[in-house]
Amino acid sequence: MPLSDDEERILNEIEQELYDSDPRLAREVAETTVYTESLNRLKWSVAGFACGLVLMILTLSTSYLLAFAGFLVMLISALILERSLRHLGKTGIEQGRRSTRGTALKAAFGSTRQRMRERFERGESGRS
Repeated sequence: MPLSDDEERILNEIEQELYDSDPRLAREVAETTVYTESLNRLKWSVAGFACGLVLMILTLSTSYLLAFAGFLVMLISALILERSLRHLGKTGIEQGRRSTRGTALKAAFGSTRQRMRERFERGESGRS
């Protein structure tokens, strides 16, 4: 159900008061979502998994204890990764894909994909 004009005006006034009184809080509220913490945990767990893998590979021939520590880091990171993915679900993953960094990357690859598609279509039309 859409808001009435009066309700929208009141909400806009409240939002403007928040920006005037505490701009840092307003910016934080605007940038934070339900999935922000899980996305951050997901990023750190992937980084931890990679570090554990590197530690395990580099130390396997010299120290089995350090290699085992690398394996434990990988295992803990994988468990955190799985838990974060479950918490995120499809909606959170889609929101992560649409983040500002993901959008720039997608736009770069999207334009390349579009150019390749156009070249392919021109090649097909030339053969007919």
